Amino acid sequence: MSTNNKVITFGEIMLRLTPPGFRRFSQADSFEVIYGGGESNVAVSLANYGVDVDFVTRLP
Repeated sequence: MSTNNKVITFGEIMLRLTPPGFRRFSQADSFEVIYGGGESNVAVSLANYGVDVDFVTRLP
């Protein structure tokens, strides 16, 4: 039995832009970028453990 397994995840990546210091979006000159999504989080975590992972998504 082969131990070279591959995982393919299907889903979307969500992106959050957060202005620093409780500023309004229009007042900010920089943003903190946070990304996530269940499928992408699983793919990143598995890749960090050395698992061969592909992430499949689609843009509208």
